[in-house]
Formats: sequence, structure tokens, C-alpha cells
Amino acid sequence: MKAACLEKWIWEPLICKEGENKMIFCVEDEANIRDLVVYTLETTGMEARGFEDGPAFFKALAENLPELVLLDIMLPGEDGMSILKKLKAAPETRHIPVIMLTAKGAEYDKVLGLDSGADDYVTKPFGMMELVSRIKAVLRRSGVKTEEAEELVVGQIRLNKKKHEVYAAGVDVTLTLKEFELLRMLMENRNIVLTRDRLLEEIWGYEFGGETRTVDVHVRTLRQKLGEEGERIETVRGVGYRIRGEKDEK
Repeated sequence: MKAACLEKWIWEPLICKEGENKMIFCVEDEANIRDLVVYTLETTGMEARGFEDGPAFFKALAENLPELVLLDIMLPGEDGMSILKKLKAAPETRHIPVIMLTAKGAEYDKVLGLDSGADDYVTKPFGMMELVSRIKAVLRRSGVKTEEAEELVVGQIRLNKKKHEVYAAGVDVTLTLKEFELLRMLMENRNIVLTRDRLLEEIWGYEFGGETRTVDVHVRTLRQKLGEEGERIETVRGVGYRIRGEKDEK
């Protein structure tokens, strides 16, 4: 196979179709990496802008909201973790998916980033093909379908996806982003057993390394926060979890 044909065969599935252009913001202080990422994304049909630090990024954010943010942790001045927390705290930006880019590969750093609201975590050095695939996967997971109900109700648990609010027996419940996504996924699949591996893949990203204990810890915390309604979340030994809907009540 000639080199040109091989390159087309590899990259063609990653190219966005016309009308599917996505604006991606890349916050990376290393100019060579930032420029390569922007060039690669534009080559695959996306729109992309690069920023070397937080101030430049937030200035652009005030003018235009992207579909996804690539965020390096080790930045001059304000670091990526602080920027991530600001994004997830603001109502107008909390819905924007974020992929962390960093040379740090320790499990603690991954957990910290993911629990702070990141949707995926890519460790340097990374390949451009892998990065584009990760971006497309996160965009698919975060895409909002217009026909989906804005509010989910199971028993006395009410979850508003647009407002990011949860009430249990009329009481406002404060959840982290991952706890919210976990509850949302369970409620969207009421009475269906979801495996720990599936929950990891959908909520934490497919490269989280099979750390199923993370799911167990989040389920335990979620149950506690929901009070008596938390008993609806049932453990299916050796498989995973499900949330009991009305039809299973006595």
C-alpha cells in the first residue's frame, strides 16, 4: 500500500463530515505541542484555537464558547486544575467537556482531575490520532439529544439535566459532577443492571484502567447523599448496579 493511500485510510474515519465542525480550545503552554494539536484538528475538519495560559483562554471564552476544551495541567501562572474548577463552577461553562493534557501519569492525578469534572485524561506523550479519537468519543458522550427529557424522575428523586439539579424527597442534593453523571446514567436506565466497566467507560473514560473501586466509592457516597431514596440504588453482586423504578416497588 502506497504511503499516500495508507495515510488516507488511517485519517479518513477521523475527519468530521461537513456540517459537523466543532470548535475546540487548546490551552497548552508548549508552543510546538499547541500548534501541532491545532493543525491536526483543523486537518480533520474541526475548528481550533490555541492559548498559552489562563488569561488568554478566559478572554477568548468571554467571546465564544467552544464545544470542548483541551487543558494542560502544568501552565504558567494559574494551573489547569484551577481553570478546570472555574469552568465547572460557572453555569455558562460547566456543560463544556474537558480533556486534561499532562505529563503527570500517577493515578492520584487522574482521580483528582476526573473528580474535579474532567471528561477524559491524556498523558504526554500522546499520538495525534489517539487524541482526535478521544475528542470525538467525548463529544459523542456529551452530546445532548433534543428528544431527551430534560427532567428524570424515579420515585422521589428528581434530576434536571439542563439545570444540573437533584432533589430527593423535596430536598436539594449537592452532587459532584461524577456523582451527578452516575445518577443520571442509572436513572436513564432504570431497572437495568449497569456493569462497573460500562459505568467506568461512560463516565470516567475508557482508559481509566479498570479501577472499579472508584465506582463503588461514588455509589456509596451517592446513596448517603440521597438519604432514604438512596436505597433505590441496588448492588447486583459480581455485576454492577441498578436503580429501582416504580414498577419494582411493593
